[in-house]
Amino acid sequence: MSGQKYVVVGAGPVGSLAALYAAKRGHDVEIYELRSDLRDPSTTPLNFTKSINLALSERGINAMRHANQQDLLDHVFAATIPMRGRMIHGKRPSGELFEEPQDYDIHGRTIFAVDRAGLNTRLLDVLDKMPNVKFFFNHKLTGADFKRRKAWFEVRDPDSSSARPDEIEVSFDFMIGADGAHSAVRYHLMKYTRMNYQQEYIDTLWCEFQIQPKEGTKDQKSKFRISPNHLHIWPGKQFMFIAIPSEDGSFTCTLFLPSADFAKLELDSSKLPAFFDQHFPGVTSLIEPGELIASFETNPHLPLINIKCQPYHYASSVVILGDAAHAMVPFYGQGMNAGLEDVRILFSILDKHAIVENNNPIEPRPIDEAFQRGLALAEYSALRVPDAHAINELALQNYIEMRASVLSPTYRLRKYLEEFMSVHLPNLGWQTKYSRVSFGNERYSEVVAKSNHQGKVLMRGFVAMLCGPVVAGLLGLYYARHRSLGGVPLLDAIRNLIK
Repeated sequence: MSGQKYVVVGAGPVGSLAALYAAKRGHDVEIYELRSDLRDPSTTPLNFTKSINLALSERGINAMRHANQQDLLDHVFAATIPMRGRMIHGKRPSGELFEEPQDYDIHGRTIFAVDRAGLNTRLLDVLDKMPNVKFFFNHKLTGADFKRRKAWFEVRDPDSSSARPDEIEVSFDFMIGADGAHSAVRYHLMKYTRMNYQQEYIDTLWCEFQIQPKEGTKDQKSKFRISPNHLHIWPGKQFMFIAIPSEDGSFTCTLFLPSADFAKLELDSSKLPAFFDQHFPGVTSLIEPGELIASFETNPHLPLINIKCQPYHYASSVVILGDAAHAMVPFYGQGMNAGLEDVRILFSILDKHAIVENNNPIEPRPIDEAFQRGLALAEYSALRVPDAHAINELALQNYIEMRASVLSPTYRLRKYLEEFMSVHLPNLGWQTKYSRVSFGNERYSEVVAKSNHQGKVLMRGFVAMLCGPVVAGLLGLYYARHRSLGGVPLLDAIRNLIK
């Protein structure tokens, strides 16, 4: 297949990986990004925060692995911190603070805390060295004609004194939209396909804080004030506070709180340390009260959005990936991983349709690349939509688990039973839902189906275990009184016993 012109809108991790996949296949790739060069520390993130931590798991790693760029994987892993589980923080009735570890996986597998800027920078550096890749920063998509395969971008030069930006027209064979939850590509795609679209804001806002590293320590590990190998959670039932480690010894922390509670604290932020002492015990010993208040007043209080839509494509011209297709709340740590997996699955399907069987070697027919790509995109949408919807729902459900269920005896019992069966009855293929999502590459929709089946089996087993002694007792009474009842049938005997 000859090289085509691929336009990628969005230079974040998902767009950059998609560009790498396309460039590796010999296509001419142009990357258009609304912001300035993301490798420049002065570039403002779209959400106006300095958040740098992401959870990288097997799906994202596998997607990068299939890019066949070993130095990319080596660089990424050199700067990651393995997190083997959650660390639950709380206070006992006696007033004593406690930390309770909950491993993610009975087999010792981990997810990884990764620096978002570092990952993005490495991807862009790899692309920068490829002769068939061009970057266009400060370019805003303003229009698209997906029938004629043309797009229009405003060129926003930050150094220009002109009030009116220039506009350019760009032709392409295929556009990949990876421009985030408020995607311009998706907006224009809606004009060309009958897209079902659902957007939901949950009644929770988030604000970022920092736990600073210890000062005056040379040893890397001793810089951390709390365990660097855990995702730390202070559950509050209706809200929570979390902390994720960074390579420099700090922790990026996030407060998730209903909007009404944010509003109360915004009226008088001096009450914030007391609120933390009541609901997140121990945090004020890690973040000074004054610093806590300053971060609350300075950092934005941002919403959490959940987006579902379908289809993800139009004809052979365009497809959307990542948050542009399925923005989700962050509570499963799968947002970026699902987006990177989108790239792997998309290109595996494109590769499959690029190979056309030809039974006439003397006069081979030329491949209609647009037609084959159209078939591939239709298959991609049909395959990926149910999986994206499944992980969106799982992410919403996991918020309840993180803020409340981690303290529940029922949750702990099910986790213990599933891990016990995973170790002692491996042939049954029994795994926890979290292990299937984070340490494997099964389709998200299949993970949900298997997890639901496991839950039903466990419930039936539990009911049988409770009812077993009752049934045995009834049978014992029946056989003990069998003679006295004159050989009455069992059901009649039970009715007589009840009387």
